[in-house]
Amino acid sequence: MSLRIAVQMDPLESINISGDSTFAIMLGAQQRGYKLFHYLAEDLTWQDGRLYAGAHEVTVQPVAGDHFRKGNFAILDLGKDVDVVLMRQDPPFDLGYITATHLLERIQDETLVVNDPAAVRNSPEKVWVLDFARFMPPTMVTRSIGAARHFLAEHGDIVVKPLHGFAGGSVFRVSSDGRNLASLIELFNRTYREPHVIQKFLPEIVEGDKRIVLVNGEVAGAVNRVPGEGEIRSNLAVGGKGQKTELTPRELEICSVLGPELRRRGLLFVGIDVIGGRWLTEINVTSPTGIVAIDKFNGTDTPGLIWDAIEASLELRRSA
Repeated sequence: MSLRIAVQMDPLESINISGDSTFAIMLGAQQRGYKLFHYLAEDLTWQDGRLYAGAHEVTVQPVAGDHFRKGNFAILDLGKDVDVVLMRQDPPFDLGYITATHLLERIQDETLVVNDPAAVRNSPEKVWVLDFARFMPPTMVTRSIGAARHFLAEHGDIVVKPLHGFAGGSVFRVSSDGRNLASLIELFNRTYREPHVIQKFLPEIVEGDKRIVLVNGEVAGAVNRVPGEGEIRSNLAVGGKGQKTELTPRELEICSVLGPELRRRGLLFVGIDVIGGRWLTEINVTSPTGIVAIDKFNGTDTPGLIWDAIEASLELRRSA
């Protein structure tokens, strides 16, 4: 199958190819003979019922510092000129991000958008997970200092993080003495308009936070991310170290429950985070990562699975 792929992502100059999932997916596409185009979310333009993007044709190669070449510039009609749009820009999940989902939603009857933009918009990563609260640690979403104090008194040791944070940014642990809790909530309230996530601290985090990748609702693989010395954050982007891992029965149960809903929503590439083999904390749908480490440890080809699933989706659309 010969495909034209438009990749909506961050500047190619800024990525770290040794661990970047989008770059790995682009390499996989190129190996299949697909033609790649790159553009930024800010390059979208809607006019007279059509959605356009100013994009460059690109080629990629796994050479640090010389990992891409820009070709011809073109104004693409994303509904007519490409087969697939990959929405892979990193958060923040702000109004700019949300607006891009609204614009891309307008071409879905012509072009396959991965992940489904309406589903991404309606599935914020630390909010949609609340639908699966039975798998979560004790959790509160609030702006109230009083509520936070009650939660701390009940659970003794907590974590506070932004509702729409990403890559482990601004995650704080507050111990049972409650020192600085009020100041922290006041700071968050000044910084963010939305409420914040407060969760019981899980001591199991020292053993790692498992990223499990699902492709079209099926488990593709997992990597255990272990926090660095003196850290509670295990994200690879903030210094966590990857380890080979297997799934526990509880994690398999979580995936079996999530899988059908992911397929129903058109969330083809998703990463979930599980602590202690049983506590689901996030469902990452915007720009999930981790496939490079997973494939390194397991000898698998997750980009290949993603493109297989995309090709199957295109076949279904064309036969409908």
